[in-house]
Amino acid sequence: MDDTLLLVRGLYTQRTYVRLVKKVVATAISAEEAVAEFEGTLRGALVRPSDERYDEGRAVWNATIDKHPALIVKCAGTADVISSVAFAKEHSYPISVKGGGHNIAGRAVEDDALMIDLSPMNAIRVDSDAKTARVEPGVVLNELDHETQAFGLATPVGYNSTTGVAGLTLGGGFGWISRKYGMTVDNLISADVVTAEGELVHASETENEDLFWGLRGGGGNFGIVTSFEFELHDVGPTVLSGPIVHPFEDTATVLAEYRTFAADAPRDATAWFVIRHAPPLPFIPEEWHGRKVLILAAFYAGEMSEGEAVLRPLRDIGDPIADAVGPHPYAGWQQAFDGLAETGLRNYWKSHNFVEMTDEMIDNFVEYGEKIPSEGTEIACAQLGGAINDVPVEATAYPHRDAEFTMNLHTQWEDPEQDDECIAWARDMHEAMTPHATGGVYTNFVPEEVGDQQAAYRENYDRMVEVKNEWDPENLFRLNHNVEPAK
Repeated sequence: MDDTLLLVRGLYTQRTYVRLVKKVVATAISAEEAVAEFEGTLRGALVRPSDERYDEGRAVWNATIDKHPALIVKCAGTADVISSVAFAKEHSYPISVKGGGHNIAGRAVEDDALMIDLSPMNAIRVDSDAKTARVEPGVVLNELDHETQAFGLATPVGYNSTTGVAGLTLGGGFGWISRKYGMTVDNLISADVVTAEGELVHASETENEDLFWGLRGGGGNFGIVTSFEFELHDVGPTVLSGPIVHPFEDTATVLAEYRTFAADAPRDATAWFVIRHAPPLPFIPEEWHGRKVLILAAFYAGEMSEGEAVLRPLRDIGDPIADAVGPHPYAGWQQAFDGLAETGLRNYWKSHNFVEMTDEMIDNFVEYGEKIPSEGTEIACAQLGGAINDVPVEATAYPHRDAEFTMNLHTQWEDPEQDDECIAWARDMHEAMTPHATGGVYTNFVPEEVGDQQAAYRENYDRMVEVKNEWDPENLFRLNHNVEPAK
């Protein structure tokens, strides 16, 4: 990095300031002019570290992430993205890309990088006749559901509605209707992508097919998506759903029966479970607030009357504290767990995929559930399978087509003094569950900046390297769970 850019980015100390000013005073002016010229090309806004909006702009969902980008571009449209890529390349800025800012590893922000913030790009266009939606990358899940549910339509997306559509999709994406309709990427029809060359290309099954393959599970490795086109399905607007709450002491018995239900459940039915301290929700008796519980979260995507019969065996398990299963707006159910994952808390996740649930796994759920380190921490296990696993492993970059369950150890706390304790608990439980796992991990659940790419991409890794070689041979888009191009 030359001294001019050091001055522009503010990467100097008081001790070296005078030396640098004397050395580069002439060129510093031209560097500032370059930034000003770049700003003049934007329809959106350029945020500098000295601006009031800077700290808000660099903040992401996970409070353990505290990075300081050199500049933030709040893009108003595709032209701003193209300009930002060109400017970053010309001036050797690393590029980070922010959609919803929910990535657990905080890859949306990096020290000294140019942050390309897509959050202002939040347009949605639903074609109810074709059952498709065109979605910009700044959209979050509740915004997408709001628009599609006006027509009784939806596409499979995640279970926290403040998550960004872009990051969710590029990592794979799954939610309550995935057992019936597949992963989010299985419902992606096409995408518009700004490449490392600063060009806008269209990717689909018939155009730039290799890029389209890589976008479906390969994260942000291959370009910046400025528009997603999704297939929609008839869902809701009212669905049968709700939580069933059991005492934690009954976990082993309840999970053994849950396992039987999950094995025989039709694709319209999905049941997840969570071990955590009971939140102060109105359907949970007050005397249970703050005590450890096991929550079964039930959902049925088909006819209400059919769902009542299908979910009855799940509701008949044990002696629950509360059963709030009933008719709910689909969009409301999509937001039901938002309050348990608020922005601004400290987070660390560890995850595994499983093809079955064994007695030993249930024993581990009980053992580590007893040692949960904070009130916000939860052991969450989502049911997968169904339509997700109908898709061949090689059909998309997302490779985990054998998983029937995915576990996310969602460790959450407020006090930095608890960092070591909470992270150690998650890592210990993760290690204890390793013998029962597939060896794969959902890339959107990897907490480290440099995660295990082989576990995330598995059999598809070598082909992803080929796609990287074609579309980003210089690894411009590397602030992600990175696939490095061949040397």
